[in-house]
Parts: sequence; C-alpha cells; structure tokens
Amino acid sequence: MKGRREMKVGYIGLGLMGRAMVDCLQKADYDVIVLGNRDRTGVEEALARGATEAAHAREVAEQSDVVMFCMGTSDHVESRVYGDDGVLAGVKPDQVVIDFGTSLPASTIKIGADMEAKGAAYLDAPLGRTPAHAVDGLLNIMCAGDKAAFDRVKPVLDVLGENVFHLGKLGNGHTIKLINNYFGMTTACAMAEAFATADAAGIDRQTLFEVMAAGPLRSGMMEFVRNYAVDGDVNLAFSIANASKDVGYYRQMTQDLGLHSRMSGCADDALKAAKNDGDGDKMVSEMVDWMSKNLSTS
Repeated sequence: MKGRREMKVGYIGLGLMGRAMVDCLQKADYDVIVLGNRDRTGVEEALARGATEAAHAREVAEQSDVVMFCMGTSDHVESRVYGDDGVLAGVKPDQVVIDFGTSLPASTIKIGADMEAKGAAYLDAPLGRTPAHAVDGLLNIMCAGDKAAFDRVKPVLDVLGENVFHLGKLGNGHTIKLINNYFGMTTACAMAEAFATADAAGIDRQTLFEVMAAGPLRSGMMEFVRNYAVDGDVNLAFSIANASKDVGYYRQMTQDLGLHSRMSGCADDALKAAKNDGDGDKMVSEMVDWMSKNLSTS
C-alpha cells in the first residue's frame, strides 16, 4: 500500500452516502476512480472535482490500491464482484476491498474467501451516521476482517470516520450492524404504534411521550419518532424501504445461524406492509401515519 494522498481509491456506488464519502476523500487529496449506476449525479460531481471514471468494476480494481463499495444490497455487491468485468477479476495480491454497505454476513464471508484465494483482503465496514457526517469525515465505521489489512487502510478510514472500530473476524461488522438496525427499527415501529394507539384513545401525543420519556424507555430513536409525530420534523433520513431490507437481512442472518428470531417478526411485517402500500420512500418516523391508518380492525 502507498502512503496517504498517494493511495488511489476506487469507489463503486455513488448514492447519497457514497458521493458524500467521495467528496470527503477528494477534499483530503485522494486520487479517486469511480463507478456509478443509474443515477449519475454523484459520478458527475466527482468528475468535476477531478476524479476519473471506470468503464466497469474490473477496471476499478485494476487501477486502484483500495476498492470501496457503498451499495444497497448484497445482490448489488455481488453483481460488482463477480463476472468477467467484476472486481474479483481485477484484484491484485495484497489489495484491500471494503464493503461499506449493510450486507448479509453469509455473502460477505463468501466474497472474502474468493478474494483471499486471489491474495486480496476483504473487509466489511458498515457505517453509522448520515451523508452530512460523511462529507466532513465524521462517520462511525464498524470494520471487521484481517487485522493487517485493516491496519494498511486505517489512514484512509480515519479520513472518513470520526470513530473507526476493528471488530474482529470478517462478517462481524455486518452482523453487529444488522443487530443494531433490527433493534432500532423495532423500537421505531413500536413507538409509531404507541402514538397511533394514543390517538385512538384520545390521548395527546406529547403527553404520552413525556410520561414514557421520564423513565428508562427514553432513547434517541423514540425522540426521532416523537419529533415527526408531534412536530412534523423528519430528523432520521432512513427510508421505510431500507428499514424493511435491513430487518429482513437480520431475519435471514438469524436463520443462517440456526436461530428463530422471535422479536423481529412484527417489525418485519409492518415495514413490508408499509412498503407494499407505496410508502417505501417515506422515512421510518413516518410509520406513525401508516400505523394510524392500519391499526383499525374494521
């Protein structure tokens, strides 16, 4: 690996988070080669700041020192890893490939084994916080995988993240992120239903919140839902569709571990139903509205 500012970064997936991270890297004088998808907004922004664009994922790997993914699903990641024009076809010995998305651990471990067979290292490094934090290098990065590979890319991770964790073996990052998101989305759905039930009983939403928040139930997720339910403010930019995907991935992960998740089913059902009703692009705190319309038995 080269030193900071000389290391060339390949970045695949310039959605809202990816484009913010690329902006941060370019402000730190990293040379970046990018590959986008249907939405070219982030790609064009990066090119205007001096990035180069690859024709396919293999070229990203061939022309960079470290490859970074930031995509929505494991299927998206695998579509860029495998095939004649995939990253795996272009990786070099000692190269590091990092998945910043929220992916299935089983997929991550499979890709890691295939990268290792070619002498490259694969790290899972899901993210906490928002694109606004990413622009300023203030993400929480939950990285797992080979420690020597982690140490080689730590300088660039430190540019992107305020808090950078190494969490052990490959797959631990995605496992912890899915547990975290399952818990958060279950809390959000429960609070949304609590407000809808209060409405039906003729109880003021803020009154309910003040009583609940006075005890140990109080949490940031409760407050995000309250801010929308009471004030109409959307403070958590996380869509119902993404929440549904992550809870579904959590359930798949527990099955892969030979477990039966008893607590995630209700959140999974509610989020899927809201998405199927056309609310997938709305934010998780807006589940209050869906609950208000769908709790009635009539």
